[in-house]
Amino acid sequence: MAINLQKGQTINLRKNDRGESIYDLSSVTIGLGWDVRRQGGFFGRLFGGNEGPEYDLDAIAFLLDKNGKVADMGKTLPGSYGREVVLYQSDVIYFNSMQHPSGKIWLTGDNRTGAGDGDDEQIIVKLDQLDERYQKIVFVVSIYQGLINRQHFGMIENAFIRAVDAKGREITKFSLSGDASMNGMCSMTFAEAYRHNGDWKFRAVGEPHRTDNFIEVLVPYTYR
Repeated sequence: MAINLQKGQTINLRKNDRGESIYDLSSVTIGLGWDVRRQGGFFGRLFGGNEGPEYDLDAIAFLLDKNGKVADMGKTLPGSYGREVVLYQSDVIYFNSMQHPSGKIWLTGDNRTGAGDGDDEQIIVKLDQLDERYQKIVFVVSIYQGLINRQHFGMIENAFIRAVDAKGREITKFSLSGDASMNGMCSMTFAEAYRHNGDWKFRAVGEPHRTDNFIEVLVPYTYR
C-alpha cells in the first residue's frame, strides 16, 4: 500500500509501509496533478459556467551535487521572438530542456489545463542508474505567468505529487490543496528525493514561493 505523506515527512523509496524492500527504482515516475477550483458559486459549478482561463503549471527538477548545488548550468541558445533559451542541457529539467544529457531523467510533456484524472505532468528518473555525483533532486511546480494572470496556488485544489516504481506500483503520495496561506503563491517546492546510506529517500516539502519564475527558486541552489 502506498504511503500518504504529510508536509515534512520522509520515507525510504524502496520500502513499503511494513519496511520491506520491494520497490523497483530502476525507473521511477514522479507524477504531479492538480485541479483548478471552480468559480461562480453553486449554479456555476452545476452548469459548468465561468471556468476561467487555463492554468499552465510547469514541473521542474533540479539535480544537485554533494554541496546541494546545481553544478552544470548548461548553455544559452537563441530562441524565438528574441528570447533566449537558458539552462539548455543543464542539470535543470524543464519545458525548454526536457531531457537530461545523461538520458536518466526527463519530462514527458506539458499539460496546460490540469484537466482529467491522474497525472497532469510526469518526470521520469532512472534512480538506480543516476550518476553518484547527483545527491538530490528537487521537484518544483510553477504557474506560468501566474503574477500577470493573477493565478496562484490558493486557486488550486487536489494538487499532489506521487512516486510510482518501474512496475507501476505507487510508492508514496503527498497531497496539497490550496487554502488562504497559498494566496499569492505562484510556485511550490513540492518534494525532494535524496541519497541516504546507499538508498533513496523522498521528503514532502510543500514550500510556497511568491514568484512565478522558477529561476528565482533556483538561485539559492547555484554557485553563482
